[in-house]
Amino acid sequence: MASVAAITLQAPTHYQRHQPEKTILYPLIRDNYHYLEGHLSQQGKYLPAYVKREFEEYLKCGKLENGFLRVRCEACQHERLVAFSCKKRGFCPSCGASRMAQTAALLSDHIFPHQPVRQWVLSLPFPLRFLLAAKPELITPVLKIIVTAISSALIKKAGFTRKVAETGAVTLLQRFGSALNLNIHFHMLFLDGVYIKTGGKPKFISVKAFTATELSTVLDRISRRLIRFLEKTGYLEKDAEQPYLNLDESDDSGMQQIQGCAITYRIAVGPLQGRKTLTLQTIPAIIEENYSSAVKVNGFSLHAGVVCQAKERKKLERLCRYISRGALSEKRLSLSKQGQVTYRLKTPYNNGTTHVVFSPMDFIARLAALIPPPRLNLTRYHGVFASNSKLRPLITNPKRKAAGSSKKQCHSFRMSWAERLKRVFNIDIEVCTQCGGKVKIIASIKDPLVIDKILTHLGLNEDIIPPAFQLPEAQGPPSEVFF
Repeated sequence: MASVAAITLQAPTHYQRHQPEKTILYPLIRDNYHYLEGHLSQQGKYLPAYVKREFEEYLKCGKLENGFLRVRCEACQHERLVAFSCKKRGFCPSCGASRMAQTAALLSDHIFPHQPVRQWVLSLPFPLRFLLAAKPELITPVLKIIVTAISSALIKKAGFTRKVAETGAVTLLQRFGSALNLNIHFHMLFLDGVYIKTGGKPKFISVKAFTATELSTVLDRISRRLIRFLEKTGYLEKDAEQPYLNLDESDDSGMQQIQGCAITYRIAVGPLQGRKTLTLQTIPAIIEENYSSAVKVNGFSLHAGVVCQAKERKKLERLCRYISRGALSEKRLSLSKQGQVTYRLKTPYNNGTTHVVFSPMDFIARLAALIPPPRLNLTRYHGVFASNSKLRPLITNPKRKAAGSSKKQCHSFRMSWAERLKRVFNIDIEVCTQCGGKVKIIASIKDPLVIDKILTHLGLNEDIIPPAFQLPEAQGPPSEVFF
């Protein structure tokens, strides 16, 4: 039996269409999204266009009635349909998994050289999380201050100066926490050492791990520089008793209210607005003085305890997948008998909390808070990995031959959807499910009339949503939404 199981795991799995309409998440959004719009409209507020677009595109993701590809086996002529995806960056689990596979493969195969890599995780105080959520344009200068402080510490620890040595890092900006809270923080993958600039290929010099005292020094420098930057730009006002953020509170979109509650674990909409989100504590509280190895200064937290050695490429790819994962896990989502949305935490909190509970409309508000604004780059490259660095071509693998081409030409690192499925889930979309032959795309179907005829012929449109799908008109929420 063991040998059969091993063979089953190694053999490629045939592709089966993801059916979002059969998940818990899809009907939750379909049935409650317009209630959130109606509730905000009663307060004279609205959702930004990019947030509405995210929900509307998710409701079309993976649905055959919104378009598909026809693929046919070259040997037996067997055909099947492959639905289009929404390709959004917010909460779609399917597209999040696809993006995770793409990012991890790019970083582990083409960006990071065979040198040790350490993960640095910086968490911010609640006021600064709210500021970066309301003013995403501040993320770039804030991140520059953070990366400069860590890079300088690495170079100094190696015994060099910036004129002689340089390090490199890739930052993945995360906007979510385990409880679907809005938690803007930075996962930074730094080379665990520095490159010495020479006339030829740069030489890598590794450094020892930072002690807790050294981490505290770095974090103290980061916090002081960030506070000084905020004071200089006018976002932080000094007061006789306590400094405060200087923000424009005239927000007609309603996002500041939603984001503020998502940051502070509070209910954003409905009659219980402002109260703490309901939690379930199903295990005893964990009483441990050194429960976390992170150092903390002025509300900031810094952790640098995870390292991948030069030969641990699989571990590096797993780490890259972890920090580039999507915000929402459908496996941890469930509905209670009362119709409440229950979300299981990835890791229990110190006080024994294992689940958070939302009303359906407040759950939709949490998802809205996690959607990144347009043109916000969630992956940043620094130092030797920056696009304008002269050392980047000497350290990374920036070029490869295009498939089927004998010419040396730059080819995009973007993996195809088929490559992502095969790499992560061992699913081979390019193999026929009937005879094992090779399949190819023969048509891209987008015309609603043609879509309807094909699905009717195949008997796949029993519960079809009309191609010209429109959300119901916004209206106030019924009382049962909350109780």
